[in-house]
Amino acid sequence: MNSVSDQMQTVPDMDPNLLGQLLVKQLFITEQELSKALSLQEQVGGRLGSLLIRSGNLSENKLLLTLHEQLGFPRADIEVPLPDQQQIKQTIDALELDLNWLLDHKIFLWLSPDKLSLYYCSRDLINDQTQEALRLLAKDIEFMPVLASGQQLEKQLHLLEKSYSEDNDSLFNDSRFLREMAEEAPIVELVSNFMSQAMERHASDIHIEPSEHHFTIRFRIDGILHTAYEFPFEKFNAVASRVKLISGIDIAERRLPQDGRLSIRLSGMETDIRVSSLPGVFGESIVMRLLPKERENLQLEKLGMAPDHLQLMKDWMQLPNGIILVTGPTGSGKSTTLYGALDESNDGVRKIITVEDPVEFQLSGITQIQAHADIGLTFASALRSILRQDPDVIMVGEIRDLETAEIAIQSALTGHLVLSTLHTNSALSAFTRLIDMGVEPFLVAAPLRAVQAQRLVRRICSKCAMPTEQPALWNAQLQTLFDKLYPENQMNWQQAKGCAHCHNTGYSGRLGIYELIPVTAELQHIIASGSSQQQIQQQAFSEGFRSLRDDGMLKAALGQTTVDEIMRVAMNHGL
Repeated sequence: MNSVSDQMQTVPDMDPNLLGQLLVKQLFITEQELSKALSLQEQVGGRLGSLLIRSGNLSENKLLLTLHEQLGFPRADIEVPLPDQQQIKQTIDALELDLNWLLDHKIFLWLSPDKLSLYYCSRDLINDQTQEALRLLAKDIEFMPVLASGQQLEKQLHLLEKSYSEDNDSLFNDSRFLREMAEEAPIVELVSNFMSQAMERHASDIHIEPSEHHFTIRFRIDGILHTAYEFPFEKFNAVASRVKLISGIDIAERRLPQDGRLSIRLSGMETDIRVSSLPGVFGESIVMRLLPKERENLQLEKLGMAPDHLQLMKDWMQLPNGIILVTGPTGSGKSTTLYGALDESNDGVRKIITVEDPVEFQLSGITQIQAHADIGLTFASALRSILRQDPDVIMVGEIRDLETAEIAIQSALTGHLVLSTLHTNSALSAFTRLIDMGVEPFLVAAPLRAVQAQRLVRRICSKCAMPTEQPALWNAQLQTLFDKLYPENQMNWQQAKGCAHCHNTGYSGRLGIYELIPVTAELQHIIASGSSQQQIQQQAFSEGFRSLRDDGMLKAALGQTTVDEIMRVAMNHGL
């Protein structure tokens, strides 16, 4: 067995330039990001990796992978299993270590089963003072640094601290103390890290949810919530305060709902984040909506529409006037479809103006207005002003009330093409929804040119998809439609399995399923006469309408998703 002195000679030095070049080589950061971080390091000090995480340019997982390659240190729970609390306590007792010193220096350690090696995790493994202290504490036992994530480190330290810490809850009522906690380096890194992790996993939302004894951070990935982290409740106030601080929300106010937003760079990508806080029994529930500024799928061709639906949408966008509605619940991709439609309309000849709440993506060549209801700039008031700007195409983020609906209808009747969204379960129910708002049936029928409904389903993971049998739901009518739309394709039924690539979900990414209704002269007559939704439905089917479920079944037949996924999302839409 080597002495500690001998072992210390084998611990490599952490060269920031080498670390930076390794990160660039692996395409984790750019040369420009490295240069900025090194310059900042010269000014304020600190470890390069920590600065990159705090700036949002790097996630902790990628840093640990690179440090493992550079330094050769094993990683916790990968090369070296993490200990349980009993092992840590036995090590502290056996070596007669000072628990307060370990907590102050953010260190936990444990002996190997054969008692010949001492593993330790710390926020700064290469700190000279830490190594010198461990040399004295460990006496003649060989010790080895182990790379651990911030979550692993904080969890173990919390369990140790819990045994003797005093109740400091009264401090949490002090906003100054909350601000101090929010600006501590470990909390800054923790929040930056889980935001970067969410971006790397292509999450659309981050949910921070407190309970009685702990709080959970969950990512919504491909429409499904996945638990990413679980922390002791004692850290909740610091994390919540950090999120509120950077998003412009009042830290001291915890009794009322609040909204905020921020722009930040995460994993090398500029991102807008909308933040919502809502008071709960155990603390505020915080939801962060991630909106990357750079999106590649804002063209209609990339939204997953079938050939006939894609052609219909393109034809609609060339109409000189009328209303086109995109319907569906929150999170069904309506805004993305509208942006794709605007991209199709943006030919450089027509004047396009939008009013949105919020403006999710900035489009070149288009005038975009952010609604502010608190100062009177509502959809309705903005729409009135837009009409004086001589637009050709108008996009209204959502028709929420009768006033907005009436102005949109007037705009369409006076020669403008109006795009908007409506919260309904299906395309067919859009007509009755407008009538329920108070719009006269003939005013619904006259300007309305088309209605689309949509949902998002998960794409099957291409790495682990398995062939399966044709489902019983498949019928002759769908087969005829499949042959017509995809004459060059063979059916390719797949089922989900799960692998490391898709985090064992069986799915990776999403695509849309759609139902589109062109408002023909016959349909206009039925709507204007105040007919029931059943009569509207019969007419739509006679004109070739297909439901969300049928459109999804066609995509399952192509091997893009699974029948189980279609039934999960569109089970109630098999009209």
